[in-house]
Amino acid sequence: MSGCLLAGALLVALGPGGDFTLEWAHSVEKTRWRESWQVTPTGLRLTEAAVQGAGAGMEQGANGHAEGGWWVWQPDLPAVPQLALAASGMTGSGWRLCGEQCQMLGADAAAPLILRPCPKD
Repeated sequence: MSGCLLAGALLVALGPGGDFTLEWAHSVEKTRWRESWQVTPTGLRLTEAAVQGAGAGMEQGANGHAEGGWWVWQPDLPAVPQLALAASGMTGSGWRLCGEQCQMLGADAAAPLILRPCPKD
């Protein structure tokens, strides 16, 4: 299943499986965080999370393992209809969103950016 994702008014093409990743720096700890997501018929499902350290608001997931400098785990959470990315402007960068291509979003302080699956035709 391929698909697309709406990031505000931006249309993001996704490859086979409807997969995409988000990567960002924690606003306080400045540690890298990465999440892998999938567009499913029930919404957006988090399939993997990884963090390059620990600190305030950065609890590492249970049953994880070390992999190339990251602590990686598979969360067991239900799909969500959308994600709200709050752009604080305090990290020096925004989110790196990768589908078929990668792009930076929310680098400056602004209203939250909403990610959601494209509507069905």
